[in-house]
Amino acid sequence: MQSVHIASAYDEELKFLSKRIAAMGGHAERMVEQAVAALVNVDHGLAQKVIQDDLVLDEGQREIDDKAIIIIARRQPMATDLREIVGAIRISADIERVGDLGKNVAKRVASVDGRQPNSLFRGLEALANLALTQLKEVLDVYASRSVEGIGLVRDRDDQIDAMYTSLFRELLTYMMEDPRNITPCTHLLFCAKNIERIGDHATNIAETIYYIVTGDQMPADRPKGDKTDKVVLPGPVPAK
Repeated sequence: MQSVHIASAYDEELKFLSKRIAAMGGHAERMVEQAVAALVNVDHGLAQKVIQDDLVLDEGQREIDDKAIIIIARRQPMATDLREIVGAIRISADIERVGDLGKNVAKRVASVDGRQPNSLFRGLEALANLALTQLKEVLDVYASRSVEGIGLVRDRDDQIDAMYTSLFRELLTYMMEDPRNITPCTHLLFCAKNIERIGDHATNIAETIYYIVTGDQMPADRPKGDKTDKVVLPGPVPAK
């Protein structure tokens, strides 16, 4: 009877980690969505809310780390259970970093006046939607432990990199056409890079899930990084 009780308590401890990961993931998604909305609408109040909300993810990561250490010390897990616990630590760190990236975008709202072309903001929104779709998909995979869709989630990062490279080129063009665009477009470049990095963290989570479920590492054949180092700048704009 005691062994049944111990096993039940152990299961609850593992479920706690999964529930906290799910809660952190949902919170990070909302932070990024609100950060981009604050940037597009130049909403300083919403930006401040996002910045303050980052504390929730910091606390969540600490809670998972502390709980995981206690479980390892008390239960001495092996095989799948140990991978589950170590994976929770790794995933919570990636989600916390996603929150940091959303906070970074929110901090830039104070430096953007909203007078930039609408196409630039649409590009940022499209990039954020793609990155958030990838994050939502990978969190669904974590909840279901179904690794069949992990390859698609990881491959989506190429789409994010391509869209970021296109937006990078567009922002540079606006900066070259009018020096007054340099400061705001520089801030938008930082925002775009932060959003692109969300895709990288979602990919990290996908690889961790694969390790949790299978015990194997995913093949390291995915080219990482954007292609902005390959962008060829246009020539100087002729004087009018």
